[in-house]
Amino acid sequence: MAEVMRSLGAAVFLLMLSLPLDAQRSSAPEYQTKASFLSKFPMFVEWPEGALPSGSAPFLLCVFGDFPFGTSLAESTRGTTPHAKRVEIRWVRKEQDLHTCHILFVSRSEQKRYSRVLDAVRGQSVLTVGETAEFLDAGGIVSFAMQRETLQFEVNLVEANKAHLRISSQLLALARRVVSRSEVAKS
Repeated sequence: MAEVMRSLGAAVFLLMLSLPLDAQRSSAPEYQTKASFLSKFPMFVEWPEGALPSGSAPFLLCVFGDFPFGTSLAESTRGTTPHAKRVEIRWVRKEQDLHTCHILFVSRSEQKRYSRVLDAVRGQSVLTVGETAEFLDAGGIVSFAMQRETLQFEVNLVEANKAHLRISSQLLALARRVVSRSEVAKS
C-alpha cells in the first residue's frame, strides 16, 4: 500500500512539474514552486545505507544563503516523512555545518562562494540544489532554471554518483538536461 501511495504521489508531482507556474497557482511566485520541488525531491533520491539518520533524528533540508521562501518551504514539508523521517528545515550560516544536511539548497546569493560551499560537502551524500546556470559547472547536483515562466531543472549525474546518490529515472526523465559521464568527457 505504501508503494502505491508513493507511486501516486510521484505521478502527481511529475504532472505538476510540467505545468507553467501560472497553471499551478496563479499567485505562486517562483520560490513557492522551488519549495514544492525541494519538498518532493527526497521521494526520487536514494541515499546510501548509513547516510540517513537513525532513530528519531530528522531528515535535514538545509538552505545556505538568502532564504526568502522559508515559510513556503516549511508549509511544503509539513507532515512529509521522506524515508520515514520527519523533515527539519535549517538555515545554515557556517560552511562547517553543511555536512549535516541531506539536501542543501544553495541560494544564488552565494554564487561567488559555490566552490567553497560545494567543497564542504564533496564526497558526502548530500543532494546539492542551486538556482543558477553556473551551479552545475561548479559541482552542484541539481539546478533550477526558469524557461518561459516554467520552473525546470538540470541534473549532474556525475556529481550525484560522486555523492553516492541514486536519482530516480522518473525524475531524470523530466530534467531539462542531464549531465552524464559522456557529456563531461566531451568537455
